[in-house]
Amino acid sequence: MIWKAVTAAVALALATQAHAAEKKYGTGASDTEIKLGQTSPFSGAASAYSVIAKTQAAYFKMINDQGGVNGRKINLITLDDGYSPPKTVEQTRKLVEQEEVAAILNPLGTPTGLAVRKYLNDKKVPQLFVGAGATLWGDYQHYPWTIGFQPSYQAETAVYAKYVLTNKPDAKIALFYQNDDAGKDYGNGFKKGLGPENTAKMVVAETTYESTDPTVDSQIVKLKSSGANVLFMHAIPKQAAQAIKKIGEIGWKPDLFFLAATSTSVSSVLKPAGFEYSRDIISSYSLKDPNDPQWKDDKDVIAWQDFMKKYFPDGNLQDQLIVYGYVVAEATVQVLKQCGDDLTHENIMKQAASLDIALPMFLPGIKVKTSPTDYFPVEAMRLQKFSGETWQLFGDTIGND
Repeated sequence: MIWKAVTAAVALALATQAHAAEKKYGTGASDTEIKLGQTSPFSGAASAYSVIAKTQAAYFKMINDQGGVNGRKINLITLDDGYSPPKTVEQTRKLVEQEEVAAILNPLGTPTGLAVRKYLNDKKVPQLFVGAGATLWGDYQHYPWTIGFQPSYQAETAVYAKYVLTNKPDAKIALFYQNDDAGKDYGNGFKKGLGPENTAKMVVAETTYESTDPTVDSQIVKLKSSGANVLFMHAIPKQAAQAIKKIGEIGWKPDLFFLAATSTSVSSVLKPAGFEYSRDIISSYSLKDPNDPQWKDDKDVIAWQDFMKKYFPDGNLQDQLIVYGYVVAEATVQVLKQCGDDLTHENIMKQAASLDIALPMFLPGIKVKTSPTDYFPVEAMRLQKFSGETWQLFGDTIGND
């Protein structure tokens, strides 16, 4: 009996050691915590986007109240970078070298994200679900530690270009976008979607703005004078609202007005611009709009509303950026669940590149899907038109399901 007891004790000890050995932790992770870092523009021209970070903090609080992920609480540390690349560098270095985070989550912006991409890849710190759609965020070969999230800007603009070619083949097109890598990606994507021959004969005007410009009035007046009857615009919320308002005030009424999906927020763009000037704008979307009556009885939208009431009561229910922040947080939790007890930087990145899931707030038929050679998690969308109060979907789902 004594021999059996000793044998059992040894077996139990070995099993315990083996279980403990299965746990692998990189910087920022432990038995009790997963520490994530983030930069977001709580100040500056792009501050409207800071609601994304606020939403994610609220979502992770909800998850932590439910016991965390695999028994670990998520600790999100968000620092203000003012949408300024030099500040992003400073704050990201602080998160990596002082806070020692496990990953940088959903940092907002293309110019800001680019400023730290090489640094994070050299450090082998995941730059997870970058909050921008530039095509370069899918460059898994050169930057394996950086992965995007939303549909690429070129995929988005290809949809708009196809719509123009089908519905207004004699269009005179004006392109307006931010003078940075994101804006150029949008502009080039639209022209790529048209094709060289159509671009040469259809694009009659093209101009840019700087994110620090106090007003974009002169650019809008210039575009109107070109005689364009189709307009595509990419701008951060402040300048997008200014531009839409100016277009309305000077009586310019393009037959088709496409607005980049990054600035479709009703509360921070369309309402400040004026609903009367925003009517009939076309954009694209991949998520359910909680303000759309068709989702009023949808269980996932009801769950989102319950989340808002309890964890983000000050959030504006008309702000689609909140839904975006919510789904990125959902996807992050899925990655961490898949990591199990291996929370090394390598496995976090491996799991981010091994997703195949339909998250609750995505439109039917749209999934988050990645692979080691596909760093674009979301590649499908539907067109939508602003009715004057809400966005209304139309047409079929476009892209991969």
